[in-house]
Amino acid sequence: DLQVNAPFQRLRRNILLLLQMLALLALLLAIAGPILSLLTSSGSRYVLLIDRSASMRATDVEPSRLEVAKEQAKIFVESLRAGSFFRLTDESDQTMVIAFDSNAKVMCNFTADKQQLIGAIESITPGDGISSLAEPIVVARAFAQAPGEDTPAPTVQDPAQLVLFSDGQIRDLDQIVVGSDELVFHCIGQSTENVAITAMQARRSYENPDEVSVFATVANYGDAPVARDVQLSINNNVRSVRSVTVPARRNVVGVSDANQPGRVAVVFSLSYAEAGVLEVRQLPGSGSNPEPDNLACDDAAWSILPPPKRLSVLLVTNGNAVLESALRACSLAQLDLHTPAEFDAMDRATFDVEQPYDFIVLDDYAPESLPKCRYLVFGRPPEGIDVSVPQQLENQVLVDWRTKHPVLKYVNLMNLFAAKCYQMALPRDADVLAEFNETPAIAVVRRNGSVLLLVSFDVLQSNWPFEPGFVLFCYNAANFLGTQVGSDQESNLHVGDPIVVDGLAPETVAQIDGPGISGLEVTSSAVGSVRFPGTGRVGPYS
Repeated sequence: DLQVNAPFQRLRRNILLLLQMLALLALLLAIAGPILSLLTSSGSRYVLLIDRSASMRATDVEPSRLEVAKEQAKIFVESLRAGSFFRLTDESDQTMVIAFDSNAKVMCNFTADKQQLIGAIESITPGDGISSLAEPIVVARAFAQAPGEDTPAPTVQDPAQLVLFSDGQIRDLDQIVVGSDELVFHCIGQSTENVAITAMQARRSYENPDEVSVFATVANYGDAPVARDVQLSINNNVRSVRSVTVPARRNVVGVSDANQPGRVAVVFSLSYAEAGVLEVRQLPGSGSNPEPDNLACDDAAWSILPPPKRLSVLLVTNGNAVLESALRACSLAQLDLHTPAEFDAMDRATFDVEQPYDFIVLDDYAPESLPKCRYLVFGRPPEGIDVSVPQQLENQVLVDWRTKHPVLKYVNLMNLFAAKCYQMALPRDADVLAEFNETPAIAVVRRNGSVLLLVSFDVLQSNWPFEPGFVLFCYNAANFLGTQVGSDQESNLHVGDPIVVDGLAPETVAQIDGPGISGLEVTSSAVGSVRFPGTGRVGPYS
């Protein structure tokens, strides 16, 4: 028995020695920690760029290009190297996920966690915006140079590789500069068969505001002509349908974008005396058997139709039959005449609240203060609008004017001559429309919530009343100033542009409805402004 148990007796006497050896090993491992950390990051690094723009909604590959791109991205993630518990070096691949259309969104920072990466990929949703690659590449490079705490420090020899999943329909592709081995492109979908509404505009007639003209352009990106029905609706009620044949795309020699789509213009006319939402939609042609449209989000376009505007105008003058006659030729709903004394006697506070006139014409009269409104000013500019008058000038000839501005459209000013005019020193943000040889002749100034169209001379001191362009100028000015009412509330926006509404009472609660949005509440700021950036889908918002 003593011989058999002798080894175990020696082991019991050396238990303390074993514990000491284990403690020493733990100490050595702790000291070696910083050294081992220098052996990490031997794996590769990738940035997955996944296109979520409108064209990725196309269904030429099932169920859609975006879903196929996401599946390929997940397969790529599954193929990445994972770390090993038994290795001193961390050989796991670090990967980042960015979704993009016109803007980039980081879905997941660099990580080796495959489940986290797959979850980030699955959470990408399609948008209706255009595709731009510049921002996502800038974001990818920025994150690659500034990794997070859980990301191994990169080395110069180990740059992150960009892996792009897209259909290649990228607006700024020719402006992107990347290394030959920096980006790997996975192309999703190849079909170009698509018919789209690419332009739409609606406007009321100046002469008869109840009459509405709607202009639309239908484009065909396919290789064969297609028959389509183009439908016009207002407030979801169909008003008209036109059948058109859209020619096939064509090759234009010498053009950078050689494949130009076939286009056809469609014009609708209707009578509508109220506000509404107009929709133009392309449908498969009657009696035809076309292939189903692969991209539904560009099959329709919308436009907000404001109610007809009949302008009420106040003319402040000591008597100017020429100007009065020109304004009455503009088919105004109301033209009131006041003398300067009658205008000065008006209650400014009541005027600011009631806003009884769409715009006011000041005929060679410069009041000391102006109520908030729109103004057409002939002669000396009024005070308080940051426009100074150093002197009066004589014998001024017009030398240049902006023919494309709405105020001067179709107005010929070649023979305009002013015997006397005021020299105007304008603020930097003024919009000069016409110039004499020594001073601006016509300009637009916006100050204190008012819009002022300034004419630096008295029309009776010029030859303008004898020119046909004078009546046309008054006509254009009336329409321009009339549209300035609420002009800061944009009614047509690009996808991704924010909806901005000003002029509300502070802390006003508003509701927003739109594609995928119902009854979303937003509150105006302290200055009465609402800003809603969530316009990622195409369609009408209210």
